[in-house]
Formats: sequence, structure tokens, C-alpha cells
Amino acid sequence: MWLLVMFDLPVGTKAQRRQATAFRNWLLGQGYEMSQFSVYMRFCAGKEQVERRIRDIGRNLPGTGSIHVLSVTDRQFAQMATFRGRQRGQGRSAPEQLALF
Repeated sequence: MWLLVMFDLPVGTKAQRRQATAFRNWLLGQGYEMSQFSVYMRFCAGKEQVERRIRDIGRNLPGTGSIHVLSVTDRQFAQMATFRGRQRGQGRSAPEQLALF
């Protein structure tokens, strides 16, 4: 499954900008990658991991703003239409899993 975090955080004051930057940096530190400036995504191995990540986000919310978290299956995520400039890109697939022996 893929977890998408979409947010609109106020940046009118220096303190608000600091909070928004801290939240974005926290997401990056947790393994999320930036899809767009306020849209971050992360692959999760299953429903339990999705629920744990949502709880973690809930514990690290900035004081203000709007944050939406959406989980989609690999199949749904792969069907997403992506455009870069005027070219249509391909959907992403789940990352390969490492096997350690």
C-alpha cells in the first residue's frame, strides 16, 4: 500500500514557517518522499504499517493547518496518471524488497 500525506500549513509568520519546515523534514526523516511541495508519499508493507504511520503523523502534527492522509493499494497507485510537462509518465510500482541472508 501507499500512504499519501497532503497538507496545507500556514506560513504567514516565522514561527509558522518553522513548524511547516519541521513537519516536512520529519516526513522526509520517516522515509516519505516528496511528490509535490505539500504532497509526500511512502510505501507501506501492509495495513498494520499504514495504521502505525497514521498514528505517528498524529503525534507529530504542527499546531495549525490542514493535513489529509490517504492510503491506496499498489494497483490503484500504479493506475495514477502522471504528467511531467506535456509528457505522460508511467505510474510507479512498489519498491523491490530486500532479502538478507
